[in-house]
Amino acid sequence: MINRKIAPPIKDAVEFDLRLKPYDKYVLRNGVEVYAVNAGAEEVIQVEWVFWAGNWYEEQNLVAPATNFLLKNGTSKKTAFEINEHFDYYGAALSRACYNETATINLHSLTRHLDKLLPVVRELVTDAVFPQEELALYQQNNRQRLEVNLKKNDFVANRLIDEYLFGFDHPYGRYSRFEDLAALDRNSLQAFYDKYYKNGKCIIFVAGRLPPNIFELLDASFGDLPLHNNETLKRIHTSKPAEEKKYRIINDPNGVQGAIRLARDFPNRHHPDFFGVQVLNALFGGFFGARLMNNIREDKGYTYGIYSYLQNHIQQGAWMVSTEAGRDVSEATITEVYKEMELLRNELVEDDELMLVRNYLMGTILGDLDGPFHIIGRWKNIILNDLDESFFYKTIETIKTIPATELQVLANKYLDPKDFYELVVV
Repeated sequence: MINRKIAPPIKDAVEFDLRLKPYDKYVLRNGVEVYAVNAGAEEVIQVEWVFWAGNWYEEQNLVAPATNFLLKNGTSKKTAFEINEHFDYYGAALSRACYNETATINLHSLTRHLDKLLPVVRELVTDAVFPQEELALYQQNNRQRLEVNLKKNDFVANRLIDEYLFGFDHPYGRYSRFEDLAALDRNSLQAFYDKYYKNGKCIIFVAGRLPPNIFELLDASFGDLPLHNNETLKRIHTSKPAEEKKYRIINDPNGVQGAIRLARDFPNRHHPDFFGVQVLNALFGGFFGARLMNNIREDKGYTYGIYSYLQNHIQQGAWMVSTEAGRDVSEATITEVYKEMELLRNELVEDDELMLVRNYLMGTILGDLDGPFHIIGRWKNIILNDLDESFFYKTIETIKTIPATELQVLANKYLDPKDFYELVVV
């Protein structure tokens, strides 16, 4: 019998042997790959269609996000209202999102209703008509949203720092402008849709309590469509970073707070330094107990929160420090960030602090493996970046074993202030 008076032993997260549940793979008649994780206690399912239809492929700014958004706003047979009513009737949720390289359609529903919902998703992929009145409403709403957001210093800072890093003509550095919204037209959206949705490249990810005939259902609705066009993957863009490294922008003359961004270029997930830098970033500013937070929030009181993170695009990335601080202490905040970089370059991290970071990162991964939707999300990230499961286990191995000396080497390689773009928007 268990003695309830004795507390169970505390186990550090680094002691866990984490395993990534494998997926099942199907291939539809047309060559479209389907990755599936069959797990979970509830009769719910998530199906996500990933198209290579992000702004990486657009010839005209904002065409990719506008096309993705308006997929759901009318076909030749159904109005936007009727489409929404159909999914609501079955208690399902259909969303869409556009990213740099990819764009998605995401369905969440009860497993038993999947056969009623897939044909309508097919209709969106093959028969969207982009009604003029829906496009006009989209333009109006986004103009109003942009007018409001441009008054926010953090919004302006996020736009500009990406432009400095990659150049405005690069997909990673591009942002919305009023003239680009006004230039959108049905013909451009229809042409983009025809090339990158109806005749593009698609991968399907599915997770949850899967019905026994999941493959047959997907094949019936999507197996005859021309969705395996690998030519869409060949487009190349070259970044053109700004020559100047330091910027001070006045956005609100009466504002009391400055939006601060420090950023440098960084390789993508295929670079061997990526694994160690994930640990170094967590130590530097990757979570609430990191050095930037302890110094600039807890000790100096300059900000409510400050974080660093890796901006992980598929082709190339960036290392970013982001915060909002009082206008009168914005420059002092930057000085303290550089001091923390210097400490990481010159001093070895102590064992206790490094163990805290290891446990935090392992705990984060443990949380990301909770449930089939999180698991398929992990797999999607691996697959879309042309990696395999060794990436997952190499990440865990690095978190558990990387020595302080290697972190110091990485800090000297990547945390040099002269390599960082520096922006304050007040």
